[in-house]
This record gives sequence, structure tokens and C-alpha cells, in this order.
Amino acid sequence: MDVMAQFAVLTLTTIFAGVLAFGMAWAFLLAAFHLMRPAAVRISRTSASRVSKGFDSDLAPGTRAAARQLALNR
Repeated sequence: MDVMAQFAVLTLTTIFAGVLAFGMAWAFLLAAFHLMRPAAVRISRTSASRVSKGFDSDLAPGTRAAARQLALNR
């Protein structure tokens, strides 16, 4: 009887650990996807006032010009 009780506890503990590991993996996956979102999406969700003040998610003009120069020099 003692062996059966130990086996039952071991089985329940293993199932609990598996469910907990799956839940943590799912939470970390959702967090990773949240962190991979572009900055414009995060800002527009948190503060619409920043977007309405002229926030532009495109490249800055200086970056665009530097990329154009790099492409011309190749």
C-alpha cells in the first residue's frame, strides 16, 4: 500500500511539474513576442497622445540619407 501511495504522489508531482513547465514556457513565449513588437505598436497602444504629436515610425531623415549614400557608393 505504501508503494502505491508513493507512486501516486510521484505521478501527481510529475503531472503538476509538466503543467507548470508548459505554463511557464507559454508565458515566456508571449513575453518574447511582446518584446519583439515594433516600437510604434507599443507606443500607439500605451499613449495615443504621442502618436498624435507627430511620432513617425519611419527612418529618420539622416538615416535615410546615409542609407542612400551607402547605396550610391557600392
